[in-house]
Amino acid sequence: MTLQYQGQQNGIPTKFSIRIIGNNISKTSSNFQMDFLIGDKQLPTYKTAIHKRLSNCLKEIYLFMKHNHITLDASSEKVATKIVPYNLALYNYHKPVLFLG
Repeated sequence: MTLQYQGQQNGIPTKFSIRIIGNNISKTSSNFQMDFLIGDKQLPTYKTAIHKRLSNCLKEIYLFMKHNHITLDASSEKVATKIVPYNLALYNYHKPVLFLG
């Protein structure tokens, strides 16, 4: 699932994409990893570690954004690819982490 946002890096407007990779390694658990893409690049600028919880991936992305002076406009969110409803529900629940300030 890929989500796109408009935002700014160091005051310069640009496009950002967050690609969520959910891998089921067993019938009872999932692992998540996220790619953070800046502009029109196809290769990730930042890739999180693999986590059991989507919220931990979002925290990593938040810290990367904070360190690199990146802000996202929450109202510009667009879902760019097919989504797994469960992953979308999890993302929507935890996404306020990205907009903490």
